[in-house]
Amino acid sequence: MPVFRPKYITFDCYGTLTHFQMAERAKEILGERLSPEKLATFIRNFSAYRLDEIMGDWKPYEEVVISAYERTCKRNDVTFDLAEARSFYEAVPTWGPHPDVPAGLAKVAKEYPLVILSNAMNSQIMSNVEKLGAPFAHVFTAEQAGAYKPRFRAFEYMLDQLGCGPDEILHCSSSFRYDLMSAHDLGIEHKVWVNRGHEPANPYYGYTEIADISGLSAVVGL
Repeated sequence: MPVFRPKYITFDCYGTLTHFQMAERAKEILGERLSPEKLATFIRNFSAYRLDEIMGDWKPYEEVVISAYERTCKRNDVTFDLAEARSFYEAVPTWGPHPDVPAGLAKVAKEYPLVILSNAMNSQIMSNVEKLGAPFAHVFTAEQAGAYKPRFRAFEYMLDQLGCGPDEILHCSSSFRYDLMSAHDLGIEHKVWVNRGHEPANPYYGYTEIADISGLSAVVGL
C-alpha cells in the first residue's frame, strides 16, 4: 500500500505534544489533604467535569477550569478555593513538551506543514508552542473557532481555514474523546493515536497507533 502523504499533519496540543499537568497540580494542592484513593477519585472527577464544561457554547478556558474545579470540590466534599482553581489555569503556559516531541516533530516538519488545533485561549497557546521545538504553519484555538473539541465546529473551523477536506489531512492525538472520535465522524480517515496511556485503545475508530511522536515519521514514509 502506498504511504499517504497529507497536505497537513494536524495535532492536538495538550496531552499529545505538551505534557498536560492538571493531575500533577491537583496532587500539589490536595496531596496532603486527601488520601491517595480520594485524590485519585478527585482527579478523575476533575477530568470529567472539564470535558462536560466544554460541551456547550464557548466560554473562556479560565471559566471552564474554575467551574470544573468547583463542581469537583462539591462532589468530593473539598472546600472550594478560587485562588487554587485559578492556579490550574495560570500554570498552563508554563508546561513543556513530552521528551519525545521536539525531535519527532522536527523530523516530519522537514517534509510536511504542521498544524495545531487546541482547546486553548489565544493568550495561552504560543507559550506552549514555542517550547515544542518545531515550526508550525498554523495554530488554531478553541477561542478562534468559537468551540472546543470534541465539538465538530472546532474541526470544521480548522478545515475551512486550511482550505482542504477531511481526506487531505492526517490528525494526531492521544485522546479518543476529544479528537479521534469526532475526527472519525467527520470523515477524517487518516488518524494517528499517540498512546500515552490516557485512554484505552478503541480500534473501531480506525487509526495507526504509535507510542510517541518519534514513531510519526514512519507513518508518513520518512
